[in-house]
Amino acid sequence: MSLDDFIYNSKSLWMEGNGPEADVVLSSRIRLARNLRNVPFPHKANLEQADKIIKQVFDAIEKSSEFAGQFRCFRMKELTHLERQILVEKHLISPALAESEKGAAFIKHDESVSIMVNEEDHIRIQTLYPGLQMEKAWQLSTKIDDVLEERLDYAFDEKKGYLTACPTNVGTGIRVSVMLHLPALNMLNQSNGIFTTIGQVGLTVRGLYGEGSKGLGNIYQISNQLTLGQSEEDIINNLKGVTKQIIEHERSAREKLLKDAGIRLQDRVGRAYGILSNSYIISSQEAMELLSDVRLGIDLNLIKNLDSRILNEMMILIRPAYLQKFFGQELNEYERDIKRASLLRDRLKQSEIK
Repeated sequence: MSLDDFIYNSKSLWMEGNGPEADVVLSSRIRLARNLRNVPFPHKANLEQADKIIKQVFDAIEKSSEFAGQFRCFRMKELTHLERQILVEKHLISPALAESEKGAAFIKHDESVSIMVNEEDHIRIQTLYPGLQMEKAWQLSTKIDDVLEERLDYAFDEKKGYLTACPTNVGTGIRVSVMLHLPALNMLNQSNGIFTTIGQVGLTVRGLYGEGSKGLGNIYQISNQLTLGQSEEDIINNLKGVTKQIIEHERSAREKLLKDAGIRLQDRVGRAYGILSNSYIISSQEAMELLSDVRLGIDLNLIKNLDSRILNEMMILIRPAYLQKFFGQELNEYERDIKRASLLRDRLKQSEIK
């Protein structure tokens, strides 16, 4: 697949919206941090050492019977700034990797796997699945990890576990996260209390694009903070248990809104749909907020003629870099707001269920 194939295919596997608990959980992600023995961490490695690591990862993948030919390698230094940002917007690489001239990403054709090379660590294996499917994402992650470990000399200590650039990742090197849509909890001002509580059990809450980002469109990422002292299964089970409780709280909040403010809620989602369907200029932030309301309306059966997956796809399509690549031209903020409105009108019309 070419880069344009990844760019113009706005739908990744994780966006399909057909996984378990998909009305609240948009995606499940596993990320494994690994490093090679006797090689400086990426921030200390020179270009020759970094290139050698990329080649070693490529050889390890291509020599495996299971994954040969299923990945495309993208070297950051060969991509434009816009192309790098699109991969960030699609959650295929991190913002940190996008800024690295030493970095590369091996992306599986269905975009369920991204192997980031020379980010903070030498190797970061990421798997993404729709809905609440942590175990499935873990099975694929560990399978790829085994393939790489057969051919690469990982930095591993019998007592400490996998060694990483950041001490918080030492041990299993695993980060488990879920992307949640929590509009009702926010409407009832209950989300902050829940986020404070889960912070007390070793979990952290971030925005749409991870650390340092905001919860645009009522979308949040919840993940484990520590990787040392617990097994991968314990970390996954802990996050899954907390996620199920949050799902219950969000669904209860939705029921309360329907019961106590049904007509006002229906008016809110109807207005959101109307603005998105008819606007001629709209910012990214406003679009995300309105798409969140529309998605809530779909999930509560207040809007019956739209596919619920519209939020998953549109939250990528309306981002600044993707918009400019899609329309094939550099756009200033004002021009992006106009093109975004045009794209929203067209896609919403196309997504209507006849």
